[in-house]
Amino acid sequence: MTRITIHKTKTGEYHSFICNGHAGYAKRGEDIVCAAVSVLVINTLNSLEQITKEPLQIETDDNAGIIRCRFTNHPLKETSQVLMDSLVLGLSQIEKQYGQKHCKLTFEEV
Repeated sequence: MTRITIHKTKTGEYHSFICNGHAGYAKRGEDIVCAAVSVLVINTLNSLEQITKEPLQIETDDNAGIIRCRFTNHPLKETSQVLMDSLVLGLSQIEKQYGQKHCKLTFEEV
């Protein structure tokens, strides 16, 4: 299962997120859930870096299927907040369509 945890402050501002694991919907290389989550997360990170120029700290481990992102400026720029809202929308739709057995989205307060 792919677990995505979005960390927000008490005031609801995005702080960081982690995407961990492989969906297990199909065998490696054919897993459409894993591919969809990866595309959403990587496109969001690329957009945050290249379009909004949001300063980020990113760590990855391809073998374990881990991507960590921490925002170094708070609050985020408005455009960055919209990108994160879009990521959450896309991930929640994947979770809804394919079930928490393959994709689980949670929120934690930091």
